[in-house]
Amino acid sequence: MKFKRIFLIVLDSAGIGAMNDAEKFGDKGTNTFVHTSEKCGGLYIPTLNSLGIGDLGAVIGTGKVEHKHSFSMILNEASNGKDTMTGHWEMMGILTTKPFKTFTDTGFPPALISELEEKTGHKVIGNYASSGTEILVQLGDEQMRTGNLIVYTSADSVLQIAAHEEVTGVKELYRCCEIAREICMRPEYLLGRVIARPFIGSDKTNFKRTSNRHDYALSPSGITAMNILKENGYEVSCVGKIFDIFNGSGATKTQKTVSNIDGMNKTIEECKNTDYQGLCFVNLVEFDSEYGHRRNPLGYGKALEEFDVKLKELLEEVHDDDLVMITADHGNDPTHTGTDHTREHVPLLCYSKSIINGQHLPERTSFADIGATILENFGLTKADNMIGSAIKELLK
Repeated sequence: MKFKRIFLIVLDSAGIGAMNDAEKFGDKGTNTFVHTSEKCGGLYIPTLNSLGIGDLGAVIGTGKVEHKHSFSMILNEASNGKDTMTGHWEMMGILTTKPFKTFTDTGFPPALISELEEKTGHKVIGNYASSGTEILVQLGDEQMRTGNLIVYTSADSVLQIAAHEEVTGVKELYRCCEIAREICMRPEYLLGRVIARPFIGSDKTNFKRTSNRHDYALSPSGITAMNILKENGYEVSCVGKIFDIFNGSGATKTQKTVSNIDGMNKTIEECKNTDYQGLCFVNLVEFDSEYGHRRNPLGYGKALEEFDVKLKELLEEVHDDDLVMITADHGNDPTHTGTDHTREHVPLLCYSKSIINGQHLPERTSFADIGATILENFGLTKADNMIGSAIKELLK
């Protein structure tokens, strides 16, 4: 074992260039990192720059530098898709060949909605793709007045149900989501997640989603690196929505977050105060949810700069035998058409004070090389269903 603790931080959607097959996904020419930097007139991200982000693309405001304590590389996605679950599952060794269903352009089929209404006893309003805050402005007052359920989707494979905590109640909302999850297990509707979205407030001027969100996700389709770590007595500490993405499989603890900054603060506290052997797996979702889907490159750039400040704080706290890995799960180019994720390869920056020969490495063929590297570090063997090859340079 070279590293005692590994901090894997996912900048949700921060891709760094279209993959070779991006055209078939409608994503030719996309590049979340580079196009964001161009729209912002450059990014001030000195910490990421010091780790080698400038090796990976023409990110305005960065350049190629020596980085003896870090390795930089690009990862390609082997799975067929560009969604959250596919990307994260692949990091932990799962190859997904059939993408999850999405209903972004059409809404959910009438048969699904009718069955949901019949089994829950509630009428449904909405049934289109929207941001979670905007749909409350549009339909929140009606939901409070009628008790109908707000059903909506996004570019992800997801069915979301919003209801007021004081009108419908959290317990009843959860019951309805459990029914939706059962319906959406069928092949014709197979969705990655059903999400309960409770909210509070008196009218559309002050509606606010609460921390009582609950995700009903599919479990991974096979054994993951997280499962193997847990079964062998290692910690798998989840920060943000990691626990939900894996439906709790392989996790030993979890902490919810309310923002990217909150997620980084919790990670820094984990680094300062927790002594264990294993993995701290972090997702920072606001890059995707607040800026990528909403096609807001200026907000995306500011979030990257804010993350860079917190990353510096984390790197000041890590021990000599810690490893920090920074990556993404897909792209979401805020300058692209539509609101969907984009099919991009992703950055991987690996930092440790114990690394003394850091350099830029060739492209890798799968996100799963992350999980394979983590397992090999702890002397563990991946399961037969898992893909990925360890990054040998990291473990010398």
